[in-house]
Amino acid sequence: MTAAQADHAGARSDIREMPEGFKLDTPRVEDGAAIWRIARDSKALDLNSSYSYLLWCRDFAATSAVARDGEGEPAAFITGYLRPESPDTLFVWQVAVDEAHRGRGLAAALLDGLVARVAADQGVCRIETTITEDNAASNRLFASFAERHGAPLAREVLLDAGHFPEQGHDAEVLHRIGPLGPPAGHRP
Repeated sequence: MTAAQADHAGARSDIREMPEGFKLDTPRVEDGAAIWRIARDSKALDLNSSYSYLLWCRDFAATSAVARDGEGEPAAFITGYLRPESPDTLFVWQVAVDEAHRGRGLAAALLDGLVARVAADQGVCRIETTITEDNAASNRLFASFAERHGAPLAREVLLDAGHFPEQGHDAEVLHRIGPLGPPAGHRP
């Protein structure tokens, strides 16, 4: 864990550390193409335009994160934003790990690191995401996050299949996690 990560995590024992050889970082515009490729190759995410990933790295970098490999290239990413109606809630848009780096705990470390940073910097105390029922990896990721952090997890269908204009899109189940406890060392 870097000094900055330790500051953000406040030395909490419930924060997953980045695996050896990887660094938690904020995305930059030049990471947009690599993030788009990781999303495309995941075969699990709805792929957005490459333009949207470039803008995401510019406009939502403070609420997103990348895991950089030893060469400084993105190996995994997580994108998120603060909900306008609920600025204490981080909505996690997408999480993906490059196939070559799966199975090392990068997604959990990214999620923990991002939430710790956004909680410390912006006062986030809840997270939300949507996941289709068949996405076992994401369902496990967010359930284990809630368990690690001792936070309640509620699920409900947010968007059923009929909301989507294309045929075959599964319902998106909203996962609400929180409230999260204050970051270690935080004093109200």
